[in-house]
Amino acid sequence: MKEEVIALSEHFWSIRGVFKVAGILNIGTHASLVKRRTGKFILLDAYTLQGELKSTVDALTRDGQDIEAIINLHPFHTVHVRNAHQQYPKAKLYGTQRHLEKFPELPWQPELTDSDAFAGLFADEFEFSVPAGVDFISHNEHIHFSSVLAYHKPSRIIHADDTLMYLQLPGLLGKLKKPEVTFHLTLASALQKRPLAAQEFRAWAVQLAAQWQDAEQLCAAHSAVLLPDALQGRSIPSRIQTALAKVEKVLLRHEQKYG
Repeated sequence: MKEEVIALSEHFWSIRGVFKVAGILNIGTHASLVKRRTGKFILLDAYTLQGELKSTVDALTRDGQDIEAIINLHPFHTVHVRNAHQQYPKAKLYGTQRHLEKFPELPWQPELTDSDAFAGLFADEFEFSVPAGVDFISHNEHIHFSSVLAYHKPSRIIHADDTLMYLQLPGLLGKLKKPEVTFHLTLASALQKRPLAAQEFRAWAVQLAAQWQDAEQLCAAHSAVLLPDALQGRSIPSRIQTALAKVEKVLLRHEQKYG
């Protein structure tokens, strides 16, 4: 995985970034730049832009003057938050409660990104969805399942962090195993330990596939972009349904234990 900006439509650019675990293994990360009907831009998630990446974004946004908001959608994706704000300090800054607590000195907007009030601010062009039945901000900082998923209606593109993934293995492994849409492997730990949590998650996933049935592309963190050419006759909603079927055993075990 390398740093690059990929134009997915005339209004949507996927920023692919580098993120190394223990300073060695690059699992990648991402952000998305979206042009609104007003001509202004927003950044979905934060990434420190340098070199060619920054030149590309600045050329599109009049040196960042047209970036009106930076929207942090994953409570545990915080590495680049401060740098992104420093690069574009005039952009309104949105985040989850964890972002606000981790960086109390930053000028956060009052609407949390997982709230209905926030979703209403951008409802003309976006839909946002928060997974049900799972902890949004887990007490265990190693559980990164939940995030706010964003759907840009004009471009028909889903921007998703860890919750929904598109795993594309490198090299020979990629030839042996085709890329697939999956839910993050920490689902079992993220499910709330109470009755009906598994049922609520299942219903949310079914609704997501139905609500975003027109989706044509998926930008996933730590992995890759699912482009129309790679769909091979299987729509993104159908792939979400397949991903749900693959975690059914996890959900059934949870139901057996908690009801």
